[in-house]
Amino acid sequence: MKSKVILLRYGEIFLKGRNKSYFEKLLIDNIKAKLQGIDCEFVRTQNRYYIENYDESLTDEIVRRMKQVFGLHSLSVATKVETDYQALNEVALEYAPDTKATFRITVNRADKSLDKNSAQIGADVGAYVLKRREGYKVDLHKPQIEIKIDIREKGYSYVFRDIELCAQGMPVGCSGKGLLLLSGGFDSPVAGYRMARRGMQICAIHYHSFPYTSEQAKQKVVDLAEVLTEYAGDIKLFVVPFTEIQFAIHEKCRADYMITIMRRIMIDIAKRVAEKNGCGALITGESLGQVASQTLQSLTVTNDAVSGLPVFRPLIGMDKYEIMKTAEEIGTYKLSELPYQDCCTVFLPKNPVIKPSLEIAKKEQAKIDNLESLVNSAIENIEVIELKQKN
Repeated sequence: MKSKVILLRYGEIFLKGRNKSYFEKLLIDNIKAKLQGIDCEFVRTQNRYYIENYDESLTDEIVRRMKQVFGLHSLSVATKVETDYQALNEVALEYAPDTKATFRITVNRADKSLDKNSAQIGADVGAYVLKRREGYKVDLHKPQIEIKIDIREKGYSYVFRDIELCAQGMPVGCSGKGLLLLSGGFDSPVAGYRMARRGMQICAIHYHSFPYTSEQAKQKVVDLAEVLTEYAGDIKLFVVPFTEIQFAIHEKCRADYMITIMRRIMIDIAKRVAEKNGCGALITGESLGQVASQTLQSLTVTNDAVSGLPVFRPLIGMDKYEIMKTAEEIGTYKLSELPYQDCCTVFLPKNPVIKPSLEIAKKEQAKIDNLESLVNSAIENIEVIELKQKN
């Protein structure tokens, strides 16, 4: 009797020692959440997980979903068979296409009760395949085809060829919760992805300047957040009305400092929202030197507005090509390139300051005498959008 299974392997959790069970429980919960809607059985054994008893026509869909689970290192679509030497021979032959090729058989034998060791079993299976595939030659070093046999306890073995990499990283939820400053560009969705990959649960905040930024621009951000749910699980998105604050900045502050002051106010609002919603850090998509607001001096002036809460900038050392390549890989690129403007492009000065002074920034910001009431009003009128995990 044989059946198809999907073998799952985790990565960094191996290093967690006595805390391993905590991380493993989170990973299993996340796997099961991604399997919702698919009739299957999830089986856990020592250091291995299997997905069994599923409709084989859904194999590609299950594989796609599992590749998005942070904490999983790799997977293999395998054939489960009772541990019987002839059965292993026959299943291994099924994984050997009838064409000219070099090959090897690799055996891992966890069941020590067998009368043959790994090398002997591999040699026997290899001989069986070699006799039945005319164009085959053995190559133990760099074979074109490698057939792997994993002999487990309790009388079952697993035969497979390919090992497909998954998202890796750490299980979402093991590293606390962070608030992502999410715009419609390429950078911030990638930043959210990278922090979720390190186990951080993601909330998001977006600044919307209606009517100067359209409803399509807002929907674009919602769509980007929905893509992130495929990897990060459920996301709560806070949409902040920012028009009045931008008008105040435009009317009261020096033009070259407008972007600097806007970023200071944005990150101040984000800090307040984060603290109210149990987020222990802010996340931005800033990359050093990419634009005027991302120079060392600009980041220093921005950081001054958010003391007491760490700001994670996972893209800080990445160039635009690396960021856009990741955006393509995770599925946010096509959305980010849509031509809908966000509030960062409204009232954009011709020559924003590149090396702002903290003293001048504070002086210019202080010219907005009703800033606290504007900030409080914006926070009170936040629209909260609950986005559920998209499988």
